[in-house]
Amino acid sequence: MPAQYVHETAVARYFEAWNTADTADLPKAIAAAWTEDGTYTDPLADVAGHEGIAAVIAGAREQFPGFSFRHTGEVDGHHNLARFTWELVSDADGSAPVAGFDVVELADDGRIRTVHGFLDRLPTA
Repeated sequence: MPAQYVHETAVARYFEAWNTADTADLPKAIAAAWTEDGTYTDPLADVAGHEGIAAVIAGAREQFPGFSFRHTGEVDGHHNLARFTWELVSDADGSAPVAGFDVVELADDGRIRTVHGFLDRLPTA
C-alpha cells in the first residue's frame, strides 16, 4: 500500500471519529482511528487512551452543537508522520470559527499513535 494512501486513510478515519454524532458509535470510530494507547494533545487537552480521546471529542461536540470538522487542503505525509489542516464548520451557515492543523504519528497498522494539535483560529467571545 503506498505511503500517501496510508496517511490519507488515517486522516479520513480521524475525521470520521471527530464527526461521529452518536455517542454509542464513538468508541468504534475511535478504535478504527487510534491505537489503544493513542494520545491526543492540543493547547486545551492532553489525554491518552480511547476513553480520554472520546471525552475530548464529546466535549468539543457539546461545545459546538451543529458543527462538523472538515479537512482542508492536502494531507502531507512521510514515513509514519502526517500533517493536515482543518476547520470546525457550522452546518447551518458555513461559518468556521475554529481552525487549526494537526500532526499525527502512525503505528505500523496505520492507526494513529499520537496527535499534536495546533489551534490557528478560536472564537473571540
